Amino acid sequence: MTDQDAASAHLPPSQPEPSSQAAPEAHREGRALLKGQQTKVAIIDAALGLAGQTGLEGLSIGTLAEVTRMSKSGVFAHFGSREELQISVVREYFARFEDEVFFPALAEPRGLPRLSALFANWMKRVAVEIQSGCIFISGAVEFDDRPGPVRDALATSVDTWLAAMHRAVVQARDEGHLDAAADAQQIVFEIHGLILALHYEARFLRRPGAIARANTGFEQILSRYAPRSGASN
Repeated sequence: MTDQDAASAHLPPSQPEPSSQAAPEAHREGRALLKGQQTKVAIIDAALGLAGQTGLEGLSIGTLAEVTRMSKSGVFAHFGSREELQISVVREYFARFEDEVFFPALAEPRGLPRLSALFANWMKRVAVEIQSGCIFISGAVEFDDRPGPVRDALATSVDTWLAAMHRAVVQARDEGHLDAAADAQQIVFEIHGLILALHYEARFLRRPGAIARANTGFEQILSRYAPRSGASN
């Protein structure tokens, strides 16, 4: 008898190899988990489209079930409540916002190049949202006076983005691309105001030329806060 045969002899005759059942079971669980995640992503994607048209308050488990051709219980199982669905949509919206607006701008040098890239990327997104709607703006109207987790998720997302803009402005000032006495918070306020005005003018009033006016406004902000000649003397 070989050493291998001797070792095998100590196993009960009916006991399978330790991994003979565990591997297929783990594989099935992994596939089920992946399928569940893919389904949830598909639901959130559909919810984002609806929220752009009807706002976060327009979302419902029933409406999403119809759009995704799922049962209400199937949609509900992924979120547990309408509120959690709304929060998931806000988080996904912000993640996509970061991917399109914030992260690409990091490839630009610190200072005015990065600040300008942030605004340019923001404008590209707004140009699309003039047709599809902006959840940050519609959500601010829906939840401005309604405390709760959904409002918190919205406010946190907007605050995070404006904080990133503030850092970019401060860096531009530190690099000497803006006046040393420039109020960074004021500059961010004015830039944010341009975006809000653009949505109102282009989406609500449907006035032509709004995008060009917003770009002109940004250039005027940079010009107004440019370093003063002779300030370093």
